[in-house]
Amino acid sequence: MITEERPAVPHGHVCWSYDDSAAFDDAARRYLSAGLAAGEQGWYVGPDPAEVARERLAGLPDLDGALRRGDLRIVPPWSAYPPDGLVDPVGQVRAYATATDAALAAGHTGLRVVADATGLAATPAQRDRFARYEHRVDRFMRARPFSAMCAYDRLRLGDPAVAELACLHPYTNAPGLLFRLSACGPGDDCAELAGELDPSNHELFAAALERAELRPVDGELRLCGPRLRYIDHRSLTHLARYATARGAVAVLRTSLPTASRLVELLALAGVRVEAA
Repeated sequence: MITEERPAVPHGHVCWSYDDSAAFDDAARRYLSAGLAAGEQGWYVGPDPAEVARERLAGLPDLDGALRRGDLRIVPPWSAYPPDGLVDPVGQVRAYATATDAALAAGHTGLRVVADATGLAATPAQRDRFARYEHRVDRFMRARPFSAMCAYDRLRLGDPAVAELACLHPYTNAPGLLFRLSACGPGDDCAELAGELDPSNHELFAAALERAELRPVDGELRLCGPRLRYIDHRSLTHLARYATARGAVAVLRTSLPTASRLVELLALAGVRVEAA
C-alpha cells in the first residue's frame, strides 16, 4: 500500500479495470512514473487525441521533458495495434519485441506500456484474439524487459468480458475475479494457477486454458499452483480433457490435499498432482 491510501500498482503485467477515468489516469501516471524513474521508456497508448492524452498524464514528473527526450511517447492505437482491431497474437508480441529492442538501443533499461485496450476487446472475436495475445505477451514479459498495464473500461465491456482478459494476468484489480492463469518465470515450461476455481468460474477457466495455448513438454502440461487456494472437480475435469486432447498429462504442483484426492476419486488419467 502506498501513500494516500491508493492501491499499489504492481510492476509487470497488470490488468487495470476501471469505471472511473480519473482513477485510471492516476494509476497510469504512477505506473509510468515508476518506469521512467527506473530508466525505462514509457508508452501511453489510448484512443484520445495527443493533447487530451497530455492532459490525462499531467502530474507526471517533468512531463514535457520526458516527451521531448523520447523517454515518454504518446502512441495512437493504430500505430501499436491493427487498425481493424483484430490482433494477431504472434505478430503483436513480435511488434512489442521490436519496440523493446529499440528502447534498449536508445539507452533505456526497457519498455513500459500503458494501453487502454477497451476498443480492442469490444466484440467476442476481438476478445478471443486479444485474450490469446495476453497470455503470449505474459510469457514474453518473463524473459524480456517489457511490462504493460492493460486497461479495460468495465462500463463499456461489462464485468464478464473484462474477466475473460483479467484472468490471464498475474496482477489485476478486476472485482470478483477469483482465479488467474499466468506464465511462469523465464526458462520454465509451465503456467501458474492462483486463486480459487469453483462452480462459478469453471467455464471461464476452460476458456482461459484454450486461449493460453499451453504447450506440452515431454508429454506433460505443467502447472504450478503455490498460490492456488481451491480447485473443484469441474476444473480438474477441464484440465484433464485439455491435456488429453493434446496427447499429454497435466501435472499440477500444489499443496492442496483435496486436489490429489479428487483426481483419485474421479480416476482422472489426464491429471497428476504433485506436492508443491
